[in-house]
Amino acid sequence: MDARPFKIPQSVLVVVHTPARDVLLLKRADAPDFWQSVTGAKDHEGEDFAATALREVAEETGISSGTLRDWALENVYDIYPRWQHRYAPGVTRNTEHVFGLQVPAGTPVRLSPREHTAYRWLPWRDAAHACFSPSNAEAILLLPQFLT
Repeated sequence: MDARPFKIPQSVLVVVHTPARDVLLLKRADAPDFWQSVTGAKDHEGEDFAATALREVAEETGISSGTLRDWALENVYDIYPRWQHRYAPGVTRNTEHVFGLQVPAGTPVRLSPREHTAYRWLPWRDAAHACFSPSNAEAILLLPQFLT
């Protein structure tokens, strides 16, 4: 039996991007055809969303610097059935807080192989099109308005 605690249904979506609007996408290890931005749940109820965002970016990509911006957006969605077992019984919806993290072009990426198997930088429109998650795609399409 898995001894890990249930995930908290409060998470972050972090659109990692360059000033030229290239967006980092990660290929999920547990769903090989799924490309996404950095995502992750709070470690504990009291964890600040910004702290969650910075922790998840560092864990998933090795990136520990850049300019984090709270986009003041939240998505509430049904948890995908394939990941429902990670949450307490009866928990079916997640609230996701959206951030952007601007990094210089050429920022090195070091993946956590437990979570992701590949990465790529794509122009923002192409990145939105490549995402499996509609809310992730919508967030990426908002990138230009947060750079002005």
